[in-house]
Amino acid sequence: MTALPNAPACERNRQPILTVLQEELRDKSRVLEIGSGTGQHAVFLGAALPRLRWQTSDLPEHHEGIRAWLEHAGLDNVWPPLSLDVESFDPGALSFDAVFSANTAHIMRLEAVRCTFELAGKVLEQGGVFCLYGPFNFDGRFSSDSNAAFDASLKQRDPAMGIRDIEQLDRFAATVGLSRVRLYAMPANNHVAVWQKETQP
Repeated sequence: MTALPNAPACERNRQPILTVLQEELRDKSRVLEIGSGTGQHAVFLGAALPRLRWQTSDLPEHHEGIRAWLEHAGLDNVWPPLSLDVESFDPGALSFDAVFSANTAHIMRLEAVRCTFELAGKVLEQGGVFCLYGPFNFDGRFSSDSNAAFDASLKQRDPAMGIRDIEQLDRFAATVGLSRVRLYAMPANNHVAVWQKETQP
């Protein structure tokens, strides 16, 4: 069996994320996770929220690790990963009432972040929610010195990376019929932002 990939940050943030999702997804049933990474969030959250059908996804190079976690967990409500590049993926008739993504926006280039919102707008049903976890800037300012240092380290790796302004994300959301309805403060200067697809009158 493939060795289980491990992201220490997931072990630290998974319980606070679960607390938020227990509230936000209480009346949801089908979740698309964009950028499942190691697969750790999927199996932890899927086990804690067994009534949800959890669809993992990521670039193909991450699938082996995700599948290893799925095999290890043995959950029947967490599905094998879709091959998904947000800049080229065609969702076709796929439909979900929730989308979740963690620690993705700051490692994508800005155009990919825009495409993530575009994809969420396409697959979400009316009233569905997009929950995005990670660090955000507010009014163009870092929320902490540690986030400023983290942003600098990201830009050293790739100038296209960086912590995103929540106002920019709101603009991306608005173009696809999503509006921010809640914002949760999380440990280590992170947040979960929740956008909802506008319901028809």
